[in-house]
Amino acid sequence: MPKRILQGTVTSTANAQTVTVQVVRRFKHPVLQKTIKKSKKYRAHDEAGLFTVGQQVSIRECAPKSKTKRWEVMTADMLEEHNAARAENAKIQQELDAQRHAEKEAAH
Repeated sequence: MPKRILQGTVTSTANAQTVTVQVVRRFKHPVLQKTIKKSKKYRAHDEAGLFTVGQQVSIRECAPKSKTKRWEVMTADMLEEHNAARAENAKIQQELDAQRHAEKEAAH
């Protein structure tokens, strides 16, 4: 199962190897059709202590590190690896779509 990746702002670095990240999501209310902002705070593992309050970071799901930590902050290496995997998957999907299109054209 793919790991979820969220983006948010670091709001606290008070604990060792832990940052608190506030993630804001926007969605349209199903009845009122009004755009609503909701936020949630996640505790994320930051082993090297690289991040400070106010920074924009990406966090990804991981195995539980402690009672409250189920996320880890993505470093530059992790982001590069993730983007490379996404690009590879997009390329494969594009090739499959082209194949299906060619088969559909041949069938007509």
